[in-house]
Amino acid sequence: MAPIKIHGSPMSTCTQRVLTTLAEKGVTSYELVPVDLMVGEHKQPAFLAKQPFGQIPVLEHGDITLFESRAIARYIVSNFAGQGTPLEGTDAKTKALALTWLEVETNNYNPIVSIIIYQKVFSSYFGQTCDDAVVEEQLKKLEKVLDVYETHLQKHQYLAGAEFTLADLSHLPYTAMMYKAGLSAPYTSRPAVNAWWERISSRESWKKVSGSA
Repeated sequence: MAPIKIHGSPMSTCTQRVLTTLAEKGVTSYELVPVDLMVGEHKQPAFLAKQPFGQIPVLEHGDITLFESRAIARYIVSNFAGQGTPLEGTDAKTKALALTWLEVETNNYNPIVSIIIYQKVFSSYFGQTCDDAVVEEQLKKLEKVLDVYETHLQKHQYLAGAEFTLADLSHLPYTAMMYKAGLSAPYTSRPAVNAWWERISSRESWKKVSGSA
């Protein structure tokens, strides 16, 4: 089968999720095809033919075209199951926990931090000012979510137990942006969450993708 193509941007959190998955699986034969968001390339007909919602990233692999970064990540894990980090778990319990916490990230964590990061980081790109009231409201929600994480991680090294999985990996891009935006206090004030973050953010795959290696 032809090498994988990832249409995206190395600065995109969702693209970073996919690139980190590739790194964890030891996949090196892929091509990152840059999509220029600033000129609206992702809204042009050629791109919309691949991703009708006009978002990045998109994976092309032979006759397969996929979008949505978590779905792409799971495809990579399945397609390269015999190499690299398992990422989906090596037993039924771990697999179930990985799926559970990947859903938690999707439905409980990501919606909050994405709003915060939009306000603190991306709003200026669109000529807007940060709405501090929105940020404060979302930070209060994040505190409650991280309380749940703290209780869980007091008993587990990673979200799915003893193994690093997609559930952990999926948290990397936006959480790193929270730290860069000066919003690390909700994490560092929780010892188990902080220890977990130190473990996952120090992985070579993430350091390579984030440029912190």
